[in-house]
Amino acid sequence: MKLTCIMTLVFFGLVSCPTIVSAQLAQLFNQPLVNTPSQSKRPDFPENGAPTGRRKGGTSRDGCTPLNTPITALVPGEEIGDESKSFLTFTISEYPTFWFFVPELPKNAVLGEFLLQEENGKNIYKTSLSLPRKASIIGIKLPPHNSQSALKIEKNYQWYFKVFCGNPQQTSEYFYVNAWIQRVPLNSNLESQLKRTQSQEYTTYALNQIWQDALTNLATLHRSNPNSRIFTQDWTLLLKDVGLAELATAPIVELENEEKAVTQSN
Repeated sequence: MKLTCIMTLVFFGLVSCPTIVSAQLAQLFNQPLVNTPSQSKRPDFPENGAPTGRRKGGTSRDGCTPLNTPITALVPGEEIGDESKSFLTFTISEYPTFWFFVPELPKNAVLGEFLLQEENGKNIYKTSLSLPRKASIIGIKLPPHNSQSALKIEKNYQWYFKVFCGNPQQTSEYFYVNAWIQRVPLNSNLESQLKRTQSQEYTTYALNQIWQDALTNLATLHRSNPNSRIFTQDWTLLLKDVGLAELATAPIVELENEEKAVTQSN
């Protein structure tokens, strides 16, 4: 299934898909959405009172060599002048995967850190990362058997990704991005929709505004099938609809922790 109309409908609130495609979508996804799509031409996440974060970082930082391209959290957001906001995203997973773009880094900036916090600022998961030398889109999955880091339903969590300028044991300087995530329940309507789109679950997640899982499912499919025209096109469209189309050609890497091997798409 093409993602063009799905992404446009969900993330930008437009209703300009061709009639035949709209009819197909109505037949396939005839259940209520988890979240009602915005009626504006941009995602409406900030107006629901949810916290916002920092989507891009790295153009300047005391003690660090400026990056030509900023590190970027792969989440919906908006650019206002020099400020780059990240918006709250949703997941149904206890142990979701978090995604960010890392550009080609200076030689002294090869170590990263991922940090997950409860809304009150309590750390519940932290891991160090050895970063790829080339520009990449990176995913890090929470360890599935660590109950301390499991996300609870309808709780807000904040996550940070940092790139240190030198040895983190010797310097406190780093570039960073941060964003917020909330786990929502898997209700019967959503479960039924997912069963009907098992090979392309990201379409269902997208229709229901569950960004984190739409991104993870499609990233996995795209990395596993790098020559697929459909997955390549849908990956580009997904990122385009949150203003990050320029990152779509970066190779996809997933790091579970610093001891795990890195696998990369071509």
